[in-house]
Amino acid sequence: MTENRELTMDDYLAMLRRRIRVIVIPALLAPIAGFAVSFAFSPKYTSQSLVLVEEPKVSGTYVKPVQTEDLSSRVATLEQRALSTENLRPLIEQLGLAPAGAVDNIRDNVSINAVMATTVGNAQAGKKTALPGFNVTFTSNNPHRAQAICGGVTNVMIRENLIDRTSAAKNNADFLGRQVEEAKHNLDDLDSKLAEFKKRFMGQLPGDEDNNLKILMGMNSQLDANTQTLNRAQQDKSYTESMLAQQLAAWKSSQTSTNPVTLQQQLASLQSQLISLQAHYTEDYPDVVKTKRDIAQVQKKLDEINTAAANPSSVANDKENLSEPPEIRQLRMQIHQYEQLITQATRDQQRLQEQIKVFQGRVALSPAIEEQYKQLTRDYDTAQKFYDDRLANRKQAEMQTAIEQEQQGEQMSVLNPADLPDSPSFPNRWLFAGGGLGAGLGLGLGLALWLEMRDTSLRTESDVQAALELPVLSQVPWVGVEVESKDGNRKRKSKVKSASGEEQQESVEV
Repeated sequence: MTENRELTMDDYLAMLRRRIRVIVIPALLAPIAGFAVSFAFSPKYTSQSLVLVEEPKVSGTYVKPVQTEDLSSRVATLEQRALSTENLRPLIEQLGLAPAGAVDNIRDNVSINAVMATTVGNAQAGKKTALPGFNVTFTSNNPHRAQAICGGVTNVMIRENLIDRTSAAKNNADFLGRQVEEAKHNLDDLDSKLAEFKKRFMGQLPGDEDNNLKILMGMNSQLDANTQTLNRAQQDKSYTESMLAQQLAAWKSSQTSTNPVTLQQQLASLQSQLISLQAHYTEDYPDVVKTKRDIAQVQKKLDEINTAAANPSSVANDKENLSEPPEIRQLRMQIHQYEQLITQATRDQQRLQEQIKVFQGRVALSPAIEEQYKQLTRDYDTAQKFYDDRLANRKQAEMQTAIEQEQQGEQMSVLNPADLPDSPSFPNRWLFAGGGLGAGLGLGLGLALWLEMRDTSLRTESDVQAALELPVLSQVPWVGVEVESKDGNRKRKSKVKSASGEEQQESVEV
């Protein structure tokens, strides 16, 4: 092939015609060889099962799911647990496999692939959503063994999923139960502290401040009224005492001028006057009545004097009071009443002053007590909210546990059990044949290209010009017979005479 010029499509077609045998023969033989090679491999059988992840039967708006992680992550976790030695050992013993290398063989040949679903609304767009399930496949040289191992791994994954969900729900319920008990204990402590605080500062709480101010104002008014009453009683007492002093002075002055002799004389005079009046007037006459009254008074005084003289020790203390006139005794009674009123008013004043000090102290301590009360109530409200939240979470966990025990939550069920393969999945003989066809075509094309690269024949005028790099001055017609060579090239043969006169045969490949 001449490399000194640019090749055209005609040149490539000419190459293809010349090398068609080199390309076709490997392309025909290679698929047959690939199909035959496929029989050299031992057959492998693949069993497959489909596990469907069912939605919870109870709406998630009422009860939140136990596990919120992505399903693909859970499937990966379940795969690792299903392929653990602990879970594979019973399956190996059941199938009677050799323990040595059986676990690794199962792990190497099992495959779990997610099945993506297409939503109805996006069916035309072909949008994929979360997987509704997964496929479990296992490959073995024995179809029954492949089916048994595939089904066993599937059952282990479903069982582990059920155990995980039930255990997670129970653990959540137990944990939240302990949280509720701790929150309740803390709430009870704060409740006791709050009750103790209310009992200790009763009447001084933030809500009592206005009431304390009103009571304080009322007590101040009562104190003012009590003070006025006390002042008025003291004034009345002083006035009554002055009146009593005047009455006593007058009475004592009259008592000093009276003696038994004088009283006898007054009595005799009054009796004489009464006799004279009775001689002229009747008994109802006013002067007669007055004279009789005066005689009775003088006689009474004489009797008192005589009684006091006869029993001086028995009436010594009461002499003055018994002999005092009613006006003086009335004044003394009024003074005694005023003294009682003053005593009671003074007692009430002291009581009101003490109570006012107490309420003034309450009002003064209200800001500090209010701050402490707010801190206690804030802690109590926080603890109450925490307790309510944990109580609601525990009820939610109990509902989750009940749902999992009744299998009303998300469940994994076998939609398609592990099938018994009736044909090997490997080797795929048609795939081997197709691979041989591709390899044969590649080999033929490579061989044809290699032959063209090694071919240095000049077949056209363009090849001559490119090889000699000289223009063509004239052309000599070819005389001879054109024959077909074995390699598909055409050659022209002719006879020419040499200088010695002998005929020689020449051939030129075209």
